[in-house]
Amino acid sequence: MEQNKVVRKEEPSAKKVKSVSNVVDGEARALDVFWVRLARTWDKTRWDGTGQDMLFYIVFGRPGTELFMLRLFEQYPFYSGRRIIVLNKIDLANRSQLKDWVAYFNQRNCLSIGVNSHNKDSVKELLNFLQARVRELKKTDHSSLTITALLVGIPNVGKSALANSLHQIGRISAAEKGKLRHATVSPQPGDTKDISSLKIASHPNIYVLDTPSILSPQIHDIEVCSKLALTGAIRDGLVGEKELARYFLGILNFSEEYKKWAKFSTNESDGSFSERSNGPELEMKRKRVYPTDHTQDFMVQKVRQTLYEVISGFGGNLEDENDLERLIEVQLAALREVFQVAVDLGEDGESKVGYKLLNLYRTGRLGHYTLDSITNKTV
Repeated sequence: MEQNKVVRKEEPSAKKVKSVSNVVDGEARALDVFWVRLARTWDKTRWDGTGQDMLFYIVFGRPGTELFMLRLFEQYPFYSGRRIIVLNKIDLANRSQLKDWVAYFNQRNCLSIGVNSHNKDSVKELLNFLQARVRELKKTDHSSLTITALLVGIPNVGKSALANSLHQIGRISAAEKGKLRHATVSPQPGDTKDISSLKIASHPNIYVLDTPSILSPQIHDIEVCSKLALTGAIRDGLVGEKELARYFLGILNFSEEYKKWAKFSTNESDGSFSERSNGPELEMKRKRVYPTDHTQDFMVQKVRQTLYEVISGFGGNLEDENDLERLIEVQLAALREVFQVAVDLGEDGESKVGYKLLNLYRTGRLGHYTLDSITNKTV
């Protein structure tokens, strides 16, 4: 009998860019404490979770570790039929590929939905989705008037931020009074150390349990390790901002995202960019800008313009490892000038360039990416 199967498409840059997992291996001692604590959390949530009604597994909206995620999901067999994959940070993902991922998970009997935890309408949509699932659960299980759901996920996926948003919007929607609670949110991976309970709905009462991050203490797949580092699941300082920046540039060079930045290029604008630069209003704005602040709009445009022009002017072969490495070096040198990082800073300067580039990538200022692509094929 014919059936649809989803096949992973191999990332072309995977073969060409030096994997940051080599760096991770070299920092094994520094990572030991980090891995051990996460491994303990893994065991605690796996065996203590049987008292919860539902499992919400929070993953990145731009998945790059799907096999790892599905293997982790198998650790919770008692949640069969009551587990939901929540793809967070969908505002950073490639929209068309996000739809493919939702279909991919649903095809494996795992309900899934995307959410942007910083968007009120998106959180409301998720809350309505969860309440509908709870109503279905109550049809077959009338033992409790209160539903508890366990939030689990790898570091830096946004569990605590999502829990806070669900709590705030859920309480407002139910017109409940009282002081709002807050789960601790941190930009650093693995900072949540305690399990906290937050109410997100009434009639019936629904509580979510925000938990510390979980991550397998042993990840042998070098691509999974590299993508975990790029998404921020591993602290940048343990891997190196420069290495991560190189890995991202490898992905960018094989993507279509940079082609959208042609409008910022002086080569494509027939002088219009220079003409706009001479306007009096823009001149006044320049007095209030800070060239060292890479997050300002004009700086982001400069970064996009620079990357577009360097890639477009590249005459080598991206499939050739040496050519790709050469392109990345040119890109990093050009970005150093854009970010105004002094050459005499040496490796510290390279780390600063890497930090700023990664920040723009992780906040969606350099396009929308899905680290693993999938295509549907009928077999």
